[in-house]
Amino acid sequence: MTTFTTTDGTEIYYNDWGQGRAIVLIHGWPLNADMWSEQAVFLAEHGYRVVAYDRRGFGRSSQPWTGYDYDTMSDDLAGLIDHLGLTDVTLVGFSMGGGEVARYLGRHGGAKVAKAVLVSAVTPYLLKTGDNQTGVDQSVFDGMLAGIADDRAKFFAGFGSAFYGNSLLRKRVSADHLAWTQQIAMLASPRATIECAKAFAMTDFRADMAAFTMPTLIIHGTADETVPIDSSGRVAARMIAGSKLIEYDDEPHGLHMTAKDRLNADLLSFIA
Repeated sequence: MTTFTTTDGTEIYYNDWGQGRAIVLIHGWPLNADMWSEQAVFLAEHGYRVVAYDRRGFGRSSQPWTGYDYDTMSDDLAGLIDHLGLTDVTLVGFSMGGGEVARYLGRHGGAKVAKAVLVSAVTPYLLKTGDNQTGVDQSVFDGMLAGIADDRAKFFAGFGSAFYGNSLLRKRVSADHLAWTQQIAMLASPRATIECAKAFAMTDFRADMAAFTMPTLIIHGTADETVPIDSSGRVAARMIAGSKLIEYDDEPHGLHMTAKDRLNADLLSFIA
């Protein structure tokens, strides 16, 4: 396997496909780099070097007990970029991966970053607080954490339907894809699953938004029940000067699959 070792000894697995200007794809919770399969193959076939890695605790990476805060996880991203010697890179963060993009820029700067993309991202601050009234109630996250702690397999068996917008009358993805999603989720460390859920729910990225000084594309589905657009994408677009927001009408959180062709085209157009 292709891995590099972080400063605290964690082994991070990554795919490195294609040749050309580099794109780093950062996966969402509770998935791994394989969620990007449709995008990674497409972009590599169109002349780019595409790197997609498994966050610590997920997929084929090590499962340490600690390090599931955004400072550490953004340092992991910085370590990967340095390990591969990447410059002029485009960072693409999905869901909680958008937080890594934001914290990387806020913590490490944008000297090596040409462009940034936030897809269904949790930025700038998902939790509802006194000064963040568009956020999501704490009770929602408490219920989610309780469900994971009680029966992780059962929780993820139901989680995928909302993630992809499936219902009794509308099947946006196949039952096979839902099963695959659950399988990926169950490969993650139970500790990482819980701690990363806390991190993406409760980390405030508002101060990091000023670090998006490069061209930035924001893509979000209007029917996203997992990370509501009014709590995230639309707020981020107002905070990042010069950013471009593309709203995917009636698309759910997992639009990397439900709107894969449109997303591929939009990513290619923006990066090119």
